[in-house]
This record gives sequence, structure tokens and C-alpha cells, in this order.
Amino acid sequence: MTARRAPRVPVRPSVSGLPAYVPGARTPVGAAAYKLSSNENPYPPLPSVVAAIADAADDVNRYPDMYASELVAAIADHLASSSAQDPLAAEVAPFRVTPENVVVGNGSVAVLQHVLEAVLEPGDQVVVPWRSFEAYPIVVAVAGGEMVPVPLTDDARLDLPAMAAAVTDRTRAVLVCTPNNPTGPAVRQDEMDAFLDAVPSDVLVVVDEAYVEFVRDPRVVDGLATLDRHRNVVLVRTFSKAYGLAGLRVGYAVARKRLARAIRATSTPFGVNHLAQHAAIASLAARDELLVRVENVVAERDRMVGLLRDRGWDLPDAQGNFVWFPLGERTVAAAAEAAAAGVLVRPFAGEGIRVSVGEPEATDLLLEVSASWR
Repeated sequence: MTARRAPRVPVRPSVSGLPAYVPGARTPVGAAAYKLSSNENPYPPLPSVVAAIADAADDVNRYPDMYASELVAAIADHLASSSAQDPLAAEVAPFRVTPENVVVGNGSVAVLQHVLEAVLEPGDQVVVPWRSFEAYPIVVAVAGGEMVPVPLTDDARLDLPAMAAAVTDRTRAVLVCTPNNPTGPAVRQDEMDAFLDAVPSDVLVVVDEAYVEFVRDPRVVDGLATLDRHRNVVLVRTFSKAYGLAGLRVGYAVARKRLARAIRATSTPFGVNHLAQHAAIASLAARDELLVRVENVVAERDRMVGLLRDRGWDLPDAQGNFVWFPLGERTVAAAAEAAAAGVLVRPFAGEGIRVSVGEPEATDLLLEVSASWR
């Protein structure tokens, strides 16, 4: 008698069909290579931040503050006191941020997931620029939504008029990545104003500003001022990039109080661990030192872009801590050449290579390697 196969537990089709998130290549154990594949800050944490982590380690037998109250208050105070003259926070803040407007989570990806979970019903559509952040298709699908991708312009910028035209009665949210990862350009204020005028006020517009501290385009979106004028805007930011805390995972959203309460309700309990909370607080307290490091990264980015353009490269505007090479079908082979030469980069097969800004020596080596890519 043939044994009958036991039925299997079904998996949601939207989950079984999820694309895999591909992290940046890691340096093999024992190998010598520059890791320019993950948009990490090339500097280690500040000494005061390391000290805060060490001090907090004594209490890891206890649960962290579930709502990260001290960190939330520090973020709100930082944003409320930001000024246009501060290159780390390039917006004037007419919208007075309070702790009730801030929700923290386990990195900006988790925060974005909670934002979408707060507003999406199964089958709702989310308009997304593409190519953009690799996690977007994943978080949209997990939240039960349907992603509507809108191609970038020929110069690798978000096509906001086309994104506005893609909004339908089924659209519940739009994701705006600025600067756009992995291509680099930032959305400008006039573009955002026209876009928000064209989008219904009951459609959530998530402005993903993971790289905002590196932006030097004077026309860039003023996030808090935009939130002040439009109640359907939510900002998402992170401590992973400029603050150099990628290994601890701290992100946050800034929203109107009603939306913030909803996002908080969907958030994972104790989502930001004890060490991460103290490290982020210490980072905000050491902003002067941080500003120096951010400026160093921006200077190295501009040096890299300038030298590449001197050598004939036509590259998109780089406003993050990375540079985009639109190599098309040559992408995978070029990435392999870079790895063999000792530079790990992030390939997007058939599209291009993203190279993070690292040490000056890494830039010099990249210049040698990329000479053959043209």
C-alpha cells in the first residue's frame, strides 16, 4: 500500500514569491580587500559612543526600554533644534517635533515595514521608483501590498510626474527615496511640491531619507518643512549611515501624532536593543565630531566623482555616500574584476554597480579598476 504524503502547511503566495534581499559582499576571512559594497561609514564608532556601549553592556540581562523613551526624546530635541545652517540637518524646522511624533525601530527597514503595516489593507497598491532600495519589494509584499514600480529617468532620477500619474484609487502609499539608493540623485523641493500637489491627501507619502546627512544640493527637499505643509508625509531616517551604527540597527520615523501612534502600534516590542539605544543617544550628543566625519566622507565622494568625470565617466549626481556606475550587461563581470583586484562593490545584475565611499586608498584602487569598465 502506497503511503499518502501528509499535507504541508501552506505559505502565503506573496511570501513564497518574495525576492531575496542581497546584502553587500563581505570580505572573506583572511583576505585583504576594501569593502565598498554596503554603504557603510568607513569610520569606526566615536570613542564616546564605544564607551556608552560598554557602560550599557552591564544591563543586557534586562529588557530594554520598550519605547526607547530617552532616545525618542533625544531625536525629537535634535530635530526641533535643527537649522538651515546645520549641514547635518539641512532643513529649517517650522514643524516642531515632539517625542509623540517619533517612532524608533530595528533599522529603517523595520521602521518602513511598520509604517506600511499601519496603513495597508491586503491588495492595496504602493507606488515605488525603480531601480531603488532593494528592500522595497519585500516590505511592500510582507505588509500585504502590491508594488507598482515606476522607472527612473534617463539620468537616474526619480520620475515624480510619472509616479504621480501611477496613483490610482487603489494606491495607499508612495515611497520616495532621496537620495535614491543605489543611483544617487536627491529629490528637489520644487519637484516634491509639485508631486504632493498632484497626489491625493489620503495617500501616504513616505520620504526615505537614509542618506540625508550627505546631501549638499541646496535645492534638496526640506523634510520637516514638507511634513509641516502636508499631513500625509512621513519621514524615515537611520543611524546606520552617517552615524556609523549599522551593526546596532536603529532607525526612526517622524510623522503626525495620529500616524505615529499607528506606526508605534505595529512596531515590534523592544525593537531597539539596549546597547543600540545608548549608542544612538551618545551619537546625538557627539554631533560636532560626527560632522567632521560626515564632511570627510562628502569630500572623498566629491573627489571620487571628480576624478571619474575627468576620465570621461558620465555619472548620475551623487548625493549619498555612494556612486553609481550604469554598466548594464557588463555589471557582473565588472564587479568580479573589482573583487579580484581587492575592491568589493555592489552589483545589480543587468543594471549597474554601486560603490560606497570608503578610504582614500580604496578610491585610488577603484579608479585603477574602473578604467577598464569604460
